[in-house]
Amino acid sequence: MPKLTALLTSALLVGAPAIAQEAQPRADQIAFRELYRELVETNTTLSSGSCTLAAERMAARMKAAGFTDDQLTLFATPEHPKEGGLVAVYPGTSQAAKPILLVAHIDVVEAKREDWERDPFKMVEEDGYFYGRGTLDDKAQAAIWTDTLIRFRQEGYKPKRTVKLALTCGEETNGAFNGVEWLTANRRDLIDAEFALNEGGGGDSDGKGNVIGQSVQVGEKTFANFRLETRNPGGHSSVPVRDNAIYQLARALTAIDEYAFPVEMTDTTRRFFAESGALRGDEVGKAMVALAANPADKAAEAIVNTDRFLHGNIRTTCVATLLDGGHAANALPQRAGANINCRIFPGHPIEEIKSELERIIGDAGVTVTQLPPKRPAPPAPPLDPKIIEPMQRLVDKYWPGLKVIPSMANGYTDATFLGAVGIPTYGIPGIWGDPDGNGVHGLNERISVKSVYMGRDYMFDLVKAYADKP
Repeated sequence: MPKLTALLTSALLVGAPAIAQEAQPRADQIAFRELYRELVETNTTLSSGSCTLAAERMAARMKAAGFTDDQLTLFATPEHPKEGGLVAVYPGTSQAAKPILLVAHIDVVEAKREDWERDPFKMVEEDGYFYGRGTLDDKAQAAIWTDTLIRFRQEGYKPKRTVKLALTCGEETNGAFNGVEWLTANRRDLIDAEFALNEGGGGDSDGKGNVIGQSVQVGEKTFANFRLETRNPGGHSSVPVRDNAIYQLARALTAIDEYAFPVEMTDTTRRFFAESGALRGDEVGKAMVALAANPADKAAEAIVNTDRFLHGNIRTTCVATLLDGGHAANALPQRAGANINCRIFPGHPIEEIKSELERIIGDAGVTVTQLPPKRPAPPAPPLDPKIIEPMQRLVDKYWPGLKVIPSMANGYTDATFLGAVGIPTYGIPGIWGDPDGNGVHGLNERISVKSVYMGRDYMFDLVKAYADKP
């Protein structure tokens, strides 16, 4: 799941010229395009696809490029034979330098042919865009990482650091088998690294071909679902009573709706508000800068809260998403329930938020139950200059004038599982999207050809910058 467009939300108005992209693809880009096409055209939806097949196809390409069997690990479990993945290892020359991990999910959101203008599982190049399910989320990154290691092998590149790659399934479906979660629990040795590079960052364009921002994702919220439920004996609807399960639940939902969790900031969000707010220059931008300086500034908070993304970026949020209740049109309800989806600010365990919901509701007759799966709640990774500076140096090369702005995701990625076992994970700059979201999770998903090819060059250079300097 890619980042919400935090930079566009901040309405950055500073454009940057990009390095000129050749009118005709280079020979290496043509070879990459074929790998990318094969990955996109391998259906990896949970309902009818196979991540295992996609992983096997990428492994075959890497083996053909010279990777040995001991450097390629295909994995799947008997219970989830089609939800497997691949770990590849490109060895470094230093025994002391810790590896880096490149991670990308290869599963995609469902896509129905009858709803799309084009076959979602055929990659079509049209009007300067690649169309197809997963072209942006997240098979562009997965293809680029795979291609990067193949190019290393072809060049005979000898990095100081070992570079590892994990292509995994399960990121798009909460509760499904998750490859990163399985690896951290069962093969931590295989993916152990000083840090990981993931989705979640990236660039934004103005929709006219100009890249207006690049960000690095540093931290994300924890995902948790809670079930609220009320029960009573019910009875005939002709004799209503105050003790009504639906009304009791409604009062609980109203209490949650009217409650705002307090403002919080990490080093990342404070820097994001200060830097992106300064670039805006409008009323919201000024309020962002003021709130970064003083999170207790209620006047600034009120202005910031008018923006949906920014409102959620400074606090835990809990919202009703599903509702059920009653058993007959002429009977008092015996039960009513609702799902509350919370996106929890870093540093708060799920149990704490459950207790807070119970306090907000203030009614012992409303049960609050945390639903599986239980996600870990890792701390935000550090704003480490060793990580951020190479990103900025290469952004200076590819998009002169832009500043890499750290941001925290309101949603979540597989970084949740890696951070929980001590592997700080960063969503990198590079590939950019358009203001309309490019159809991610929706219809006619697409990404510009220029974004893929330039992003590929940027990401290749970035991995080398880390691998060459322990």
